[in-house]
Amino acid sequence: MTTLKYLAGYNENVLAQVRELIARDRLGDWLRTRYDQPHSVRNDNALYEYTVAMKDRYLRKTGPLNKVVFDNRLQVVRHALGTHTTVSRVQGSRLKASREIRIATVFRDAPAEFLRMIVAHELAHLKEHDHNKPFYQLCTHMVPDYHQLEFDLRLYLTHLDCARMSAPAPDRD
Repeated sequence: MTTLKYLAGYNENVLAQVRELIARDRLGDWLRTRYDQPHSVRNDNALYEYTVAMKDRYLRKTGPLNKVVFDNRLQVVRHALGTHTTVSRVQGSRLKASREIRIATVFRDAPAEFLRMIVAHELAHLKEHDHNKPFYQLCTHMVPDYHQLEFDLRLYLTHLDCARMSAPAPDRD
């Protein structure tokens, strides 16, 4: 039986359908038919510009972003999408906040829709720290099909995990 760690909490009917796609080796094909467009964001500068453009469109009144990067140290299981941090430092008599967003490097090769959903998720944390109703309302304001994309992203991560587990082990001489 396949462990579906990215789909914990979904009902058994959904999990059975996913297991069936995996057993028939059709999950990757299904994802490719739905999400065939790669994104063009290949480096940290492009990711910063992409994120700031989305922020300027939907969240004009939030403070500036200081850093947006792909981070190869993020564990996808622990930080499913990315991280957002606000670091406050005292500079003279002022308190200066630095806002950073880090996206796991695995998403550099993800379909365009998934990157848009991940960036919207992290940007929503600029206004709402918790995953509550206003947070998800903001996410769906930025990306109307947010919930479907989040589920499909979980399927994408499951597919990558299955592919990694079925890949032959490297030879060690």
